[in-house]
Order: sequence, then structure tokens, then C-alpha cells
Amino acid sequence: MLCDICKKNEATVHLTEIIDEQMNELHLCEECARQKSVAMEQQFGLSDLLAGMTDFDKLEKEAEPITGLKCPNCGLSYADFKKIGRLGCGNCYSTFSKYLEPLLKRIHGSTQHTGKSPFKAARDLKKKAGTQELRIRLQKAIESEAFEEAAKLRDQIKAVENKKEK
Repeated sequence: MLCDICKKNEATVHLTEIIDEQMNELHLCEECARQKSVAMEQQFGLSDLLAGMTDFDKLEKEAEPITGLKCPNCGLSYADFKKIGRLGCGNCYSTFSKYLEPLLKRIHGSTQHTGKSPFKAARDLKKKAGTQELRIRLQKAIESEAFEEAAKLRDQIKAVENKKEK
């Protein structure tokens, strides 16, 4: 099958586009697929997706000013990250951490990777993680002098621990 765009090369990439509830199949060669990919990213890039999931402007106002903030390792600026939606290296995560944490939390629901585990082991791990989360919340409640909330959390922790013993 020949490429639908250039009509010269063999089609090796097969795309299904759904626009306004109409499905179109495209059969493309590698070169035309690469060009289509670039065109699609320019039209709707990863940065647009990320911007839609978080309010970059709000994040910038809440945290310290980021003018000129660049990764010391690869030289990527925060403005470049906003444009392209990709980080340049592993050090970018720590350099832009104040801005990435709310974004990652919104995308993944958490800023900590929990990984996967077998089904039976997962139940025990979830209970343990739940107890740890309750303890962290208890500590924060005590620090902020929210003693009624702290008492409720203490009781929840005791209830969970009593269930484990049975």
C-alpha cells in the first residue's frame, strides 16, 4: 500500500484520525508520518496539554519569581519548558521542582511514585500506606493546633491498627 500523502513510498504507519465524529484512516510512509507528527505537535503540542492541566501563570505567581531560571546541567529555561513541554535532563526535575510538583500532582494524583505490586501484597501495602498518610496528617494537624482534627485522626489510626490485629 502506498503512502496517502506522497503516493510514492510504501506506507508503514497507519493512523486513525477522528475529527467531528468522522473517522479517517491515513496510511503514511515514515517521512510523511514524521512531517505529520511535527505538524500535529505545532497545532496541539504537549505544552498545550500541560498548560491545560495546570495554570502556569498561577504557579509562577505563587512561587518565587522564575525570570532567568535555567537548568545548570542542560541550560533549559523554564520558558523553554513551557513552550516545548519537555524537560532537557534529569536535573531539570530538581531545578523546576516548585513548578513541576503541582503539575505532576494534578496529572498523576500524587508526587510520589508507588509502583505496582502483586494483588495480595497490594492490600497490605495500601493499609500500611493509609496508616502512614494518617500519621502525616495527624502530625500536620498537631503542628497547626487543629486538635479536634488530630483527635479524629488518632482514632482512625487506632481503628486501622485494631483491624490489623484481628
